[in-house]
Amino acid sequence: MERERFGSRLGFILVSAGCAIGLGNVWRFPYITGEYGGAAFVVLYLIFLVIFALPVLVMEFAAGRASQRSIARSYDELEPEGRKWHRFKWVGLAGNYLLMMFYTVVAGWMLAFMVKSAMGEFNGASTEHVASVFGQLLADPVQMTIYMLIIVAIGVITTRAGLKNGVERVTKVMMVALFVVLVALCVRAVTLPGAEEGLEFYLMPDFGKLFAGNTPAEQWATFGDAVYAALGQAFFTVSVGMGSMAIFGSYIGKDRRLTGEAVRVGVLDTLVALMAGLVIFPSCFAFGVEPASGPSLVFITLPIVFNAMPLGQLWGT
Repeated sequence: MERERFGSRLGFILVSAGCAIGLGNVWRFPYITGEYGGAAFVVLYLIFLVIFALPVLVMEFAAGRASQRSIARSYDELEPEGRKWHRFKWVGLAGNYLLMMFYTVVAGWMLAFMVKSAMGEFNGASTEHVASVFGQLLADPVQMTIYMLIIVAIGVITTRAGLKNGVERVTKVMMVALFVVLVALCVRAVTLPGAEEGLEFYLMPDFGKLFAGNTPAEQWATFGDAVYAALGQAFFTVSVGMGSMAIFGSYIGKDRRLTGEAVRVGVLDTLVALMAGLVIFPSCFAFGVEPASGPSLVFITLPIVFNAMPLGQLWGT
């Protein structure tokens, strides 16, 4: 059987970027940035993204293109006879399964909030009410399991439809929708009363925040934590380190430069993350939400921003 191909080059770029763009950009990047002091952490993250994450992305693309396989078979295809490199594929496969467990749960939270927004639960709500709704969701394992299973079902249906008619078609629509919503949110967030302080927090680096503490030991411990978090975010945001991007490398033609493809994916991915920050931090300071709120930051902030927009319930849904 002939191997299925993408319908267009744009489809490949959007699907590849769509694999990288997701919870790491819109959910994790803002709350990690808020925990480690804002703009200074963003600078650290961008340095690690260029120095470490993009070269690994190129390598994963290279393994996929050379083997025409995913990580499940690429090591077997490429390793010299008698070597044991294929054993490393089990680490990558385990990592992908663990990531899927994590992603489906958090995506379920997102779906739950979409339903609650459509039902008008956040209309005119305060930050305290939204935080309470999020807390009630986390305290209800049955509700979380139902939404998680719905997310899994959506994923299965999409992938069973095939590369071109399933994954590519859905991703094109959702990526365009993502950018439209982010642009609308950015415009509204930066024009909120009190947004200037949030923009300063996000865009004006204060490297002293990376060394917070009363003693040199505490200061260096804080810096070490920030470095670890920035490095982890750089890898997480472009979905490298587990071989998941190798499958997209297997669809890159020999006439394309792997570095160029990796840079395009990295630029789109970073653009979404930076736009998410432009939405969250001005809104935090405008509505009195603590930037270091942790994983709940986006869930508390976004419904309030949507409330401040015309047709906010529709945008939120």
